[in-house]
Amino acid sequence: MLQAVCLRGLFLLLVVRQVYMEEQCLKASVNTCGDCIKSGSGCAWCKDLNFTKAGEQEAARCNTAAMLRDKGCSSNGIINPKNDFIKTKDKPLAPGANPVQIQPQEVQLNLRPGLPQTFQLHFKRAIGYPVDLYYLMDLSYSMKDDLENVKQLGNNLLTELTRITGNARIGFGSFVDKTLLPYTDTNEAKLQRPCSDKSEPCQPAFGFQHVLSLTKDGTKFRDMVAKQHISGNLDPPEGSLDAIMQVAVCVKDIGWGNSTRLLVLATDDGFHMAGDGKLAAILEPNKETCELVKNKYSKSNLWDYPSVGQIARKLEEQNIQPIFAVTKKMETVYTELSKLIPKSAVGVLSEDSSNVVKIIVDAYNNLTSEVILAHEALPDFISVKYTSDCKGGESPSEKGKCDNVNIGKEVIFNVTVTVDRCITSQSFLIGPLGFSEKMRVNIRTRCECECDDSNQPHPHCGGNGKVVCGSCSCDPGFLGQRCECKLGQKDEASLKAQCRKDNGTECEGKGDCLCGRCQCYSTDSGGNFYGEFCECDDEHCEKANNTQCAGHGKCKCGKCECDQGYEGPACDCIKSDKDCMTDEGVCHERGKCECNVCKCERGYSGAKCKTCSSCQRPCKESGSCVECLAFGTGPFEKNCSKACNHLKQETVERLLKYDCRVRDKEGCWMLFTMTEQRGFDKYFVKVLQARECPEGPNIAAIVGGSLAAVALIGLLILLIIKGVLYASDLREWKRFEKDRKHEKTSGTNPLFQNATTTIQNPTFSGDS
Repeated sequence: MLQAVCLRGLFLLLVVRQVYMEEQCLKASVNTCGDCIKSGSGCAWCKDLNFTKAGEQEAARCNTAAMLRDKGCSSNGIINPKNDFIKTKDKPLAPGANPVQIQPQEVQLNLRPGLPQTFQLHFKRAIGYPVDLYYLMDLSYSMKDDLENVKQLGNNLLTELTRITGNARIGFGSFVDKTLLPYTDTNEAKLQRPCSDKSEPCQPAFGFQHVLSLTKDGTKFRDMVAKQHISGNLDPPEGSLDAIMQVAVCVKDIGWGNSTRLLVLATDDGFHMAGDGKLAAILEPNKETCELVKNKYSKSNLWDYPSVGQIARKLEEQNIQPIFAVTKKMETVYTELSKLIPKSAVGVLSEDSSNVVKIIVDAYNNLTSEVILAHEALPDFISVKYTSDCKGGESPSEKGKCDNVNIGKEVIFNVTVTVDRCITSQSFLIGPLGFSEKMRVNIRTRCECECDDSNQPHPHCGGNGKVVCGSCSCDPGFLGQRCECKLGQKDEASLKAQCRKDNGTECEGKGDCLCGRCQCYSTDSGGNFYGEFCECDDEHCEKANNTQCAGHGKCKCGKCECDQGYEGPACDCIKSDKDCMTDEGVCHERGKCECNVCKCERGYSGAKCKTCSSCQRPCKESGSCVECLAFGTGPFEKNCSKACNHLKQETVERLLKYDCRVRDKEGCWMLFTMTEQRGFDKYFVKVLQARECPEGPNIAAIVGGSLAAVALIGLLILLIIKGVLYASDLREWKRFEKDRKHEKTSGTNPLFQNATTTIQNPTFSGDS
């Protein structure tokens, strides 16, 4: 039973693959054999002269080889180019050259776009492969005891490495930190002598200094290191990343050779990284260039510290394998750093660094026994995958990896290269990380057919063109399947009208109208526009993660056609409606489920389109339907069930509260609630059975009330007038009473006024 299911699944897979390949080949843009083989890795071209019928497009010659055979194409007529793998002859070794560890050293691939090519790379660790080791030491004051031991290790370290490889060199450099606050005390005296003990030798503060280039002379190493003195700084983190960057990029100054390159970093503290320079107002980022002037890092106080990413990239580019020899308290910090840097190791120093030789030897053995195969930056449209014959190497990955590869052991990596489209000749390098040896891979694409046709006019083309891979290539001035269309024999305006879609631009501006048909241009990236009016191309679809159709679909005529199980405008999500489902359907039937997320419509929102904050209940609009459904009256009483099928109604005797109050045609108020159902404009309506109908007017009460109101108003006016007159009389009476009272007390008539002028008769004398 299980076998039958598996066979059925395999059969379906083959059918789907066949259909997909056929769809790739059947493009309107295919006019030549070259167009055909560019359109898909499974496409073939039939060059038989009479394969296409009269009026049939040349694109019919392009299909899968199986379909072409089914349509009658001869076996010799099918053109289906395959990949070519050419192993370039390995160059003989020059006298004194390093032993070869990888084979082959160079290959040539002639690849058809979309068709993978796999070849083998053999790696075998050679005896006597040279080792370059650069010892980079922290000379801050806390490393005082360690420096004394390092001064004695030169010959020991060189002896151990020579015993293992037979060919070793060592070099030395040191670092502290930037000579700016807050990293270093900038007092002039402190800069010249940063050590706390004034009785011991101390060198001025510095960032990084290169002391000794790589050499085989252990005595010279010992003598140069013996001249070094301790220095100092303020804060615990050191400028170790500045030093590592200069050691990696100053290849000539350090003397790195064609060898296994080891960088030993000995320190007892952490490290500053990109961004820390802002504490000293250093804003310019590290530019990853060699800036040694008189063997000292000249940009230490001008450039920020490099980032961990910059360090990892530069070490990988230069095939340098770092060994972090650190104290116990720093082991966790540098272990985490090691995870970010390929081919790196961490060892714990003793209190005085006396075990540093053992750390280096152990780390070297571990690093060199792990082989990681990788490539440098790939040209556009090229992808590479690796598998190996090692344990765990069966699954394709971005890098090949093998562990426990001892000297003399050979491992085999399978390298699969795919080119997505036609490109110019390109090359890239593949090799094991930490080794300078690389294999060069040269790439050319097979995007043209080799048909060996005659260059003479052919009767098949009416003598107006020659046959190229079965189809006619017309002479200038002629067009058509058999070069039968001569310009000037037909009305040019009518021919051009056939090339305009909806009276728009001729061939959408992406092709030439020739003999009434659009001949489409190539796109900027080497593809083709296609379609009856050149309206399509396969290069301008939506992207996700900077990848067209997210890598889960094909771009067809500006739209992504997603692979099975993916959806979305950019095929960037797995097809599923699990999180969109509700008891009332997908997204409450108020939106679409895209990428397992509801895309709500018409103002609805929420995870499943349940609510609409801006939506109002359509009370007034539903009034006529409520009237006909509940009371059998109103404008829709004759076709109520049809006009109002979006409402479900129930009449109730009591309604605790209502949402809507709408008048019917009789002027009565209908009270009802509206509960939204799934979908749009669908409601369940509860209607109060009793309507609020207004009573008629009481004429007698209105007339009586009016008369009473008039009488009351008249009475009020009279009372107001009477009150005003009474108040006036009362005021006059009080004034009169006041005047009378004044006359009684003074004896003078208040109405009498004294004379203003007195006249006396001079002849009259009172004494006579």
